[in-house]
Amino acid sequence: MTNKEEKTLILVNLGGPRSSSEIEIFLRDLFSDPFVFDLPLPEFLRIRLARFIAKKRAPKVKKTYESMGFGGGSPLVTETEKQAKVLEGILTKCSGTPWKVKVAMACGFPNIRDSEFTKPNPNTLYLPLYPQFSRSTVLSALAILEEKFGECPVGSGGYVPHFGLTSKFHELTAQFIYEFFTDQLKKFQFLHYPEDKPNCDWKELDIVFSAHGVPMRLIQKGDRYMDEVEVSVNGIVAELRKYGFNGSVHISYQSKVGPAKWTEPSTIQKISELASNGKHIAVYPISFVSDHLETLEEIGEQFKELTLEKGGKSFVRIPALGVYEPFLQFLAEQTLAADNSLQHCICKERGGESLRHCRFKN
Repeated sequence: MTNKEEKTLILVNLGGPRSSSEIEIFLRDLFSDPFVFDLPLPEFLRIRLARFIAKKRAPKVKKTYESMGFGGGSPLVTETEKQAKVLEGILTKCSGTPWKVKVAMACGFPNIRDSEFTKPNPNTLYLPLYPQFSRSTVLSALAILEEKFGECPVGSGGYVPHFGLTSKFHELTAQFIYEFFTDQLKKFQFLHYPEDKPNCDWKELDIVFSAHGVPMRLIQKGDRYMDEVEVSVNGIVAELRKYGFNGSVHISYQSKVGPAKWTEPSTIQKISELASNGKHIAVYPISFVSDHLETLEEIGEQFKELTLEKGGKSFVRIPALGVYEPFLQFLAEQTLAADNSLQHCICKERGGESLRHCRFKN
């Protein structure tokens, strides 16, 4: 065994309740975040409203979690822990240095604010598992760490940038989709693996790339999320064409909450339209890398039911990447390449706002 100093990688995800007892705590963390629950209200009112909504929504959300069959909670934390375990082995093997990979959640537990998650530096790296930048995901996580440590992690040598715009990510995602449709994936590695396949040639399908929606208020503040989703989809589809895919491609947004205007078209709108025209539909979760409530329940159950109700000929949910080996190998490469070379404010560039302790402010 090497005597080299152990390095730590912390995988950051949004989070999910591990059991029904954590649902209200998770929702309270979620709606208390000013980068997620962004309203033109004084902060004391916004926080009160956030806590009220969390308490009111908890019973309804509890029923949804109970229907998923994971003990009343979400599988997101355990799925992220699976990724961490595999990634730990890849990093240690590839680098010759011992690595420890931990999991931290912005909402719920294990909470990123806990003392075990120490200051970002070249030996303690943070990797947000969000392919595309958004104020509600990447910027939110950076803001939590900035508040905790008094400096933004970007440029510290301890931050691994988001990865959804890279050509390697596009290539491996296209390969993953191809291997799914050609029955080459290891089914046991995926939750609720979709056994249904379209009753047509997969190369002629309509594929809906469904991203988690965000309020348009965030986009108006400079969030480049929609642009990044489009770049990701275009890159993946260009690679899919090399496998012979000739079908149509659509981008849509799911999981809208509340009456405010959100990113459009909604996935419900898009699927209703395609199904009414008798299409064969597949849905890929472009902004998720781990299966959980939105992929298993919303896409896998609700959108499937909608497709069949509206006259669609077939429906299939493509899983999230999960522990797909080329994906985790890619994340290892991204981690090992992370250093101090990022010398500009990506928060301002991609999210429209520099954090208070940004090291790149003029």
